[in-house]
Amino acid sequence: MNNKLQQAFDLFDAYNKKDPNQITWNGESFPQEYFLAIKLYDWVRQLDPEADEMLLLASRCQHIGRWEIPREQYAPGREGYLKWRKELASYHANKAGEILKEVGYSTDQVHAVEDMILKKKIKVNSAVQTMENALCLVFLAYQYEEFYPKHRDKIVNILKKSLLKMDAHGHRFALSLSYDAEGEVYIKEALNLIR
Repeated sequence: MNNKLQQAFDLFDAYNKKDPNQITWNGESFPQEYFLAIKLYDWVRQLDPEADEMLLLASRCQHIGRWEIPREQYAPGREGYLKWRKELASYHANKAGEILKEVGYSTDQVHAVEDMILKKKIKVNSAVQTMENALCLVFLAYQYEEFYPKHRDKIVNILKKSLLKMDAHGHRFALSLSYDAEGEVYIKEALNLIR
């Protein structure tokens, strides 16, 4: 790993370690966005062992500082949710860009990472598709089983939308994860709707 890449990772990780929200995994607590960034990076490496430097950078900062713009600041319902997501994405891209410039990445490199964070040209840009696959897999592997019991009435539709963003390569990994019995039923039902 080159020095500039490691510096960027260190700065991304230090920033995300400030997240006051905690996630517990295997009995250990972590700052939530730090944990999820590490897992996103790990999934990108697993999905694409030849992932280039820009994709690795984007994976480590995709949701940097997410806690700083809470969902509660926006109106309830779909319109408020979509506005929140759009403004969050811009915030993540800007924050990541600042750090990358500080470390010494070129303007073109910074823009490439920002484009991945903003998911530009998904389904066309293979790196953005890898990122989308990895994001869905992080949710399924580390958040899904806590999430679905609170949303049983709409979980199949949520899963369907997530799975539609993935490609066949991502679906293979999604099916290889272990779920509890109820969670697996919802996954299979959602997959049947998109086949």
